[in-house]
Amino acid sequence: MGERNGTPAEAGGSPKSGPENRSNLHETLRDQVGQDIVAGRLAAGTIIKAEDLRARYDVSLSVVREVVRVLESLGMLQPIRRVGLVVLAMSEWMLLDPLVIRWRMTETPARQLRSLTELRVAIEPEAAGLAAQHAPADVAEEIMGLAARMRATGRQGDVEAFLDADVAFHRTVLGAGGNELFAAFDTVIGEILAGRTGAGLMPKFPHPDALQWHFDVADAIGGQDPARAKDAMAKIVAKADAEMGSVWADEPRHTGH
Repeated sequence: MGERNGTPAEAGGSPKSGPENRSNLHETLRDQVGQDIVAGRLAAGTIIKAEDLRARYDVSLSVVREVVRVLESLGMLQPIRRVGLVVLAMSEWMLLDPLVIRWRMTETPARQLRSLTELRVAIEPEAAGLAAQHAPADVAEEIMGLAARMRATGRQGDVEAFLDADVAFHRTVLGAGGNELFAAFDTVIGEILAGRTGAGLMPKFPHPDALQWHFDVADAIGGQDPARAKDAMAKIVAKADAEMGSVWADEPRHTGH
């Protein structure tokens, strides 16, 4: 279905207008094409036309053009004049963009969780150490409050509330040290923790040691003890790595799809 008088048609239905419908079409197509690229259903090197996407996903050309712009910005598609749209290899993707992380978590969860968890192991202890050196008193107090929320919601078995507190804790620690690159990693952490929970890899009742280590991080930050903060955070991410190791035990390491 195409456009009629400039109005995009909804897949499987009659044409509708309005910003809400257009936004839904855009997000749906964006996610479909992104996941198809991530999964290899649209393999690297494939050349497609905007019209091909319009026909394949049954949307308007204007919606296709909007989606192509997003995927081009993510390094997943490259328009070439008189050729079409070339699907790019993973090495070109913006791998730390939350959209790409989400698509990979959907299509290749084991590989994505392994890569992101290994990244956490490298980054978060250092971020905790910086936070212990530079966090203002009110931020240190906020971190301690989040650790308390994690303990309370974890003991209640409230997985959703625990996830919210866990994400906020790690994001706040990342930003507390004054390093803008660590702070920019906060959205990635959110996607890691949400993806882990969504994949059913988070126990209903978190391990008491993990809850205590979050308190230890918070206490060390408040006490301006970088070594202790790094050590406690290293325990947190090492435990996450160990708990999920079986998920990717047989996953090969390579840079393709």
